[in-house]
This record gives sequence, structure tokens and C-alpha cells, in this order.
Amino acid sequence: MKPVMALVGRPNVGKSTLFNRLTQSRDAIVADFPGLTRDRHYGQGKQGSFEFIAVDTGGFEPDASAGIYQEMAKQTQQAVAEADVVIFVVDAREGLSAQDHDIANFLRKLSKPCVLTANKAEGMQQGVQLSEFYELGLGEVHPVSAAHGQGIRSLVEVALQPLYDTGLYGEEDDTSTEGTIKLAVAGRPNVGKSTLINTWLGEERLVAFDQPGTTRDAISVPFERGGQRYEVIDTAGLRRKGRVFEAIEKFSVVKTLQAIESANVVLLLLDATQGVTDQDAHIAGFVLESGRAVVLAVNKWDAVDAYQRELVHRSIEARLAFLKFAAIHLISAKKRQGLGPVWASIAQAHRAATCKMSTPVLTRLLLEAVQFQSPQRAGMFRPKLRYAHQGGMNPPVIIIHGNSLEHVGASYKRYLEGRFRKAFNLEGTPLRIEMKTSENPYKNKAD
Repeated sequence: MKPVMALVGRPNVGKSTLFNRLTQSRDAIVADFPGLTRDRHYGQGKQGSFEFIAVDTGGFEPDASAGIYQEMAKQTQQAVAEADVVIFVVDAREGLSAQDHDIANFLRKLSKPCVLTANKAEGMQQGVQLSEFYELGLGEVHPVSAAHGQGIRSLVEVALQPLYDTGLYGEEDDTSTEGTIKLAVAGRPNVGKSTLINTWLGEERLVAFDQPGTTRDAISVPFERGGQRYEVIDTAGLRRKGRVFEAIEKFSVVKTLQAIESANVVLLLLDATQGVTDQDAHIAGFVLESGRAVVLAVNKWDAVDAYQRELVHRSIEARLAFLKFAAIHLISAKKRQGLGPVWASIAQAHRAATCKMSTPVLTRLLLEAVQFQSPQRAGMFRPKLRYAHQGGMNPPVIIIHGNSLEHVGASYKRYLEGRFRKAFNLEGTPLRIEMKTSENPYKNKAD
């Protein structure tokens, strides 16, 4: 499981720049304009051996009482509630402000690890110019430069090493669950995840028992169906009442992201009455990025008319076109309609994700595909695809070797993907194709 790191601070201190540096992406919009980020933004981060989920937030004003700033404060409070560690970002060049004191007072009241980070500290004398930030009472000040990448690795180490030392985070031990399919039921709040899981557990053929998750983790429910063992990872917020942030955690995206990370197959549940929303597309994109097998299920199908059903089909085609490989089921968890075929698709997606493809068969399929349609010439170069082999599973990875493969276009890769998918029946899983060009043995030799 990956820990969650939330970035908080007043507007325009460089939180989004730091987020992009941590996630090695450009997902967060960056500009020299205060208040640009308003909603929480999630991304996968990796620095050295540490893997984590980073959360970017808008400028934080704890005492905001109205307007957009109040909504931004709510977003930040939710991010802090679902985080394992908070990175409090201040501006090393502008110095300490009254707003920094307000945020520090808010963070000190929480029983949550907090790391004070002074951004924009490139070229500054740490001992003198950063000493004023010790007034905040949050311990050591860690200078970084998000724009130049200075101090990022040590910041991540300071923030995450204590969490990794607890043993709750890092690589999971799968030896005890060999032969068990881990199924994450993901989706927005109130799409029917709890109803669906309770319906499954209420069937006579299911053998189930409750098993609470660790700390703030999602609850897992092991059971058997048709001789196959499953472990459903529930992201619906089925937890003990009385939690401090129970209402906030119910709407947490982080629990869904962590469930996706630890699953073999993801059942993405959509709401037929609302169609595909931005959050649905975000979760679906995270599933694809994580390489997890996926099955789509549209719940509450009995509650919409013919016109709404057509709109749902169109919204899936338009907004989830990148999941064309996934099976789609129209169900009603409440009335137990259409649930049987879902299990068949889950099993098929898992088989496809763990499919073993022999090198001779892959190479034969590759050469047949090239003979039917060769890759387009790029100037003086025509790519030559010679042989292929499998480079991984869950998701399946096919590595193709040859010459000048850097000139193979995206459209030709999609063509090859279609041929491989059809041959191995890879419905329900992403497929990654990697090109490796052979080195010229005479490249560095003199004539």
C-alpha cells in the first residue's frame, strides 16, 4: 500500500510546482498567479525507493467564511484528513506571514505527521534566512527548490521513512493470498458499491466473513464463488462509526486509489442516473495508468428510461474511450439484475491480465502482422520488426525487438495491439507494447 502525502500552504508558494516535481508530471497547472489551484489533485509519486500518492491543494485559508475560498479550505481540510503525512509549504523568499501562522495553528491541532518545507530556497543561506520559520513550532525547516529540483529527494525521505519503518507501507506480501483474485469495487460515492457488495454476500452460494482492514485502509471481504477465492476490497466507507473524519473519508478519492493499487481486477461502478462524470473519468484513468484489469458496470439501470440509457451509452463512448478493452455490464444491484455475467467478465479479465504468451507464437503473430501491413517509412528509415517476447504480466507487456523502432508510430502500435488482443483474447486488461531497437555493432568502430 502507498502512503498519502498532502501539500498544503497559502496561495502561490509553489505547491503545484512541487506536486509536478514529486509526480514527475505536468498534471497540475502552474503559473505566477495566486489561487490558481482550487480542487484537490491526485497523482502517483516515486522518489528513489519511496512510492506514494501526492495530493495537491489550493491556497489554504483556515478562517475563510464565504465564497470560493471557503470551498478551497474545505478541499484542503479533506486532503489533510485523508493524508498520512502533511507537507506544509512556505515561501522562503517572501518570508513568514500571518496566514502561515494560522495554517500552522490548524496543523498543530491534528495528530498527524507534518513536515515544514521552505520552497524557493535556491541560493539562500539556510541558517540565517530560514530561521524565522521556526516560530511556527513545527520543528525542522527543510529548504527545497521545486522549480530546480533541489532538496526533493531528502524531503521525501524525511516525510516517508518513518511511515515505511512501521511496516504498513511498501510492497505487499502476496504469498498468503496465492490463487485469490483481489477485486476492488471502485467508483464515486453513492453509486451503489455497498449495495452491490451486500447483495453478493447475501447469495446462498457465497461463503463470507468480515475482515477489517489496517488502520484507515479499506475493508476487505474474502469469499468463494464457484470454487474461486476472491477478496473484495471495499472503498464504500463501510467502517466503524464515531471516526473523527468519518463523513470526510466517505468521499475520499484516496481510498479508491489505494484499493486500485492493491487489486488484480477493478470493477468500476458507474451511476446510470448521472452518466460518466469527471471523477469517473479520473478514476478510470488511474486504473489504466496502474495497469489493472477492469470491468465496467453501470448500476441503477432499472431507474432510467430509454432516452437516459442512450445518453449513458454515448457518455461512456466519449469519456471512457480509452477503456474499449473492458467489458460493460448493465446491472441493478438493488434488484439483483445482471450480476451473473459480471463474474464471468471478472474471471476473464484476470485470465487476460495473467496470460502467458510464448515467444514463438508472439513472433509468428508479429511477422504475420508486418506481412499484412508494414510500418510506415520515416524519411530514410523503415522500421524492421524482427521478433517479440513477453516482458511482464498484470498488465501483459510485449517487447518487440528490431531496427529503427523509434520511428514506429502510435497508430501502428494500436494496430499491433489489436492483432495481439484478438489472438490471445485479452479482453479486460490493458496491454503495453515496448519497442527495443538493436544496437549497431559497427557504430563506434573506425572505418
